[in-house]
Amino acid sequence: MDEAMRKMVSEAYDETVSEAMAQGHSPDTAHKEGITAAAMFLSSMSGLEDAAARGAVEALGLEPT
Repeated sequence: MDEAMRKMVSEAYDETVSEAMAQGHSPDTAHKEGITAAAMFLSSMSGLEDAAARGAVEALGLEPT
């Protein structure tokens, strides 16, 4: 994954986490939603299978801030 794609995936994660936290979800739930959203984004942009995209997103080590 190149730097531009990493940035877009990270932004998808951050936006989803922020929305989930604003809705009162726990950090753990927000993180799970963020990982799912970022993986869906990566899959749609790169053509990766869902499981591969999720693994790639998890490998980035993203955490709620």
